[in-house]
Amino acid sequence: MLMNEPDTRFNAGQPGLEPGMGRKTGPVILDLQNISLSFGGVRALTDISFNVKQHEIRAIIGPNGAGKSSMLNVINGVYRPQQGEIIYRGEHRKNMDCHAAAKSGIARTFQNIALFKGMTVLDNIMTGRNLKMKSNFLMQALYWGPARREEIEHRVKAEEIIDFLEIQAIRKTPVGRLPYGLQKRVELGRALAAEPEILLLDEPMAGMNVEEKQDMCRFILDVNDQFGTTIVLIEHDMGVVMDISDRVVVLDYGKKIGDGTPDEVRSNQDVINAYLGVAE
Repeated sequence: MLMNEPDTRFNAGQPGLEPGMGRKTGPVILDLQNISLSFGGVRALTDISFNVKQHEIRAIIGPNGAGKSSMLNVINGVYRPQQGEIIYRGEHRKNMDCHAAAKSGIARTFQNIALFKGMTVLDNIMTGRNLKMKSNFLMQALYWGPARREEIEHRVKAEEIIDFLEIQAIRKTPVGRLPYGLQKRVELGRALAAEPEILLLDEPMAGMNVEEKQDMCRFILDVNDQFGTTIVLIEHDMGVVMDISDRVVVLDYGKKIGDGTPDEVRSNQDVINAYLGVAE
């Protein structure tokens, strides 16, 4: 539920969570202008424009099939829109390339966990350091000289993330043996290992119980506060969205129907109709 009926799935007043509003944000860092995306005759996104400010938590919400994940895929270059433009840190791009997005400071988690299940927690997080490594393949294979020193440095960074996410006890455990909530935390750790400027989170709390959601909310807020990371978040739990977001953009059937602060979106009649339906 979004409007007057309380959301019993998550208590937004739980200890340890701070309201999203009041956070000091900077200038616009990412600007999406008139984005349209089609798959054959199916319009996934239609003329959507919104921006993301530095250091804010920007939520994208909407019913299933609204185009939320498609929008994240446009931002980090998985999909290339037929129309529109992406302006990232002042640079105009018609399309965003995946590799270029990662190199320029955009990291991503996925709706369906995409970890290496046979690898340990530490090794999975280390994969997030890949673009930071300068030594070539041969030097890494021989584990010699500069490559060895470099890996030690990157392992220190990975261990810092493990400490931050409070998963020290499972650092050597293969992720395939971990419960779902911890796997989601490891995936967050892998994204953080890239030291992103913008972190895209696709339903980071899907399938979690209340306690796991509380933990994930705390980590998201800490990432934003302590690391200064800008966050773009897709989430279905409206209690979470309204509690931690600075601004919210609402999609429905691939179109933007609302954009503003949580309070502005909550009172938007088009948003109310999309979530609760319109009486005949």
